[in-house]
Amino acid sequence: MKKIYDKNELNFALIWIGLYVVLLSVGDSISASVGIAKSVTAPLGIVMTGFLYFWIRKNSLKEKYGLCKFQGSWKDYLFFIPLILLASTNVWYGVRLNTSILESILYVISMFCIGFLEEIIFRGFLFKAMCKDNVKSAIFISSLTFGLGHIVNLLNGAEVMGTLLQVCHAVAIGFLFTIIFYKGKSLWPCIITHIAINSLSAFGNLEARTTENSIMASAFLCVLSLVYGVYILKKSKKI
Repeated sequence: MKKIYDKNELNFALIWIGLYVVLLSVGDSISASVGIAKSVTAPLGIVMTGFLYFWIRKNSLKEKYGLCKFQGSWKDYLFFIPLILLASTNVWYGVRLNTSILESILYVISMFCIGFLEEIIFRGFLFKAMCKDNVKSAIFISSLTFGLGHIVNLLNGAEVMGTLLQVCHAVAIGFLFTIIFYKGKSLWPCIITHIAINSLSAFGNLEARTTENSIMASAFLCVLSLVYGVYILKKSKKI
């Protein structure tokens, strides 16, 4: 694995994107056939998360990929209050247990792993591999790829409208997270927020969410992410 990384970091990132999409999609499919959502996805996510974390640590790449202390003034980032707003979006319409306790636990475990994996793969591996040549292009491609990657949810039975909205705000959130990582040198704010957004979706009141509400929520996520990202850019040195 280290040989592939040393030879070409971009190819390494693309391989991991492919592995991530395929393995977790297969995990979801098998879980559905078993009859317990995320029963296979959660253990698979744990293995992938543990493997990547210890591989990064073993090769002394924690600082390069943001698994380190945040560098910068919290005040310049509005004390991350916008990230709290992003994280809470899914429970704005109330809180309820949508699945069994077991499935809810498996879902949260899966989302914890997915939050870590997606940030490391898209913000870490992919962005870092491309920013050597052109930072602006790296930010754009990393954000777009992250958003479009959510189309795979259609293969797991997700609704078309919901998936398209998710793709739109995922691109905007991807842009924000990339900016935070690029300027603050740490992925932890992004990882924690990502985990919170995904995990809380398991406890949102789905019955209270209409198509109109979903569109409004997606628009809010897009506007907040883009405005906050631009604000961070203006508060710091130009790219």
